[in-house]
Amino acid sequence: MKALVTGSAGFIGSHLTDRLLAAGHEVIGFDNFSSGAPEFLEAARRCPAFRLVEGDLLDTGVLARALAGVDFVFHLAANADVRHGPEHPRKDLEHNTIATSNVLEGMRAHGVRRIVFSSTGSVYGEAEVFPTPESAPFPVQTSLYGASKLAAEGLISAYSAAYGFQAWIFRFVSILGERYTHGHVLDFYRQLRAHPDRLDVLGDGHQRKSYLYVQDCLDAILLAIEKAAEPVNILNLGAGEYCEVNDSIRWISERLGVSPELRYAGGARGWVGDSPWIFLDCSRMRALGWKPHLTIREGILRTLDFLERNPRILEKRP
Repeated sequence: MKALVTGSAGFIGSHLTDRLLAAGHEVIGFDNFSSGAPEFLEAARRCPAFRLVEGDLLDTGVLARALAGVDFVFHLAANADVRHGPEHPRKDLEHNTIATSNVLEGMRAHGVRRIVFSSTGSVYGEAEVFPTPESAPFPVQTSLYGASKLAAEGLISAYSAAYGFQAWIFRFVSILGERYTHGHVLDFYRQLRAHPDRLDVLGDGHQRKSYLYVQDCLDAILLAIEKAAEPVNILNLGAGEYCEVNDSIRWISERLGVSPELRYAGGARGWVGDSPWIFLDCSRMRALGWKPHLTIREGILRTLDFLERNPRILEKRP
């Protein structure tokens, strides 16, 4: 397989790139390094089966050249800055929806027919059914990020019907692990390094969230493309559990040996568009023979260990 991985220098994309290369595939990495880190591709760049294209998915000329000769696209590039979406509303549209449209058009022009897409559990908005299955009715969208990803899903499904594409759409919970560069574990760790006596917490701490370790996520993706054979395969990915934000705070504080005063901002949501309860039904994926190896607690602590070993990550913008 010759694969194009968009967002190849990012958290999930760099791990996927390593996994594909280790399996003997040829990989074209595509990234604009707006959030990806060059050091995440150090091992890949030593492999003769890897080639990096630095470019933006909004530049259709660069994208077209990267797609030449490719037979599979793993489309992971996105604006993942969910919390600050209302501050720059066009960013989600451009980097999630329009970028996906450009990828699909490039695939059509080059005869590429298979695509993996990283969507999100946020497309369920504030769900009413828990755990939430893929067949759940969609409520009113509550975040620009979720809306942009849902629009991209619609485009992928339509291209599959119109042009014979085969698609695997994965609706993730939040992913944890090595090379993690944004999210609550980083936010809490940054604060506790600066002032271990107190921790500012968005919301009331009772928000219920599910998480998944990055290698468990990739195990699922790679298994699904072998075993799920529908024209459009929509699969939830998450652990079979959830935790409160307060649970995560306790685990992180215990590992760091601190007992901070917790200062809650209040309210059931951490920010506009934040869902107070995310818990996905992953029985479709489990029916293919997959299950996560790490618990949420183990994933959070591995992420914390990575951040302690890599303090440079803390220099990135909060």
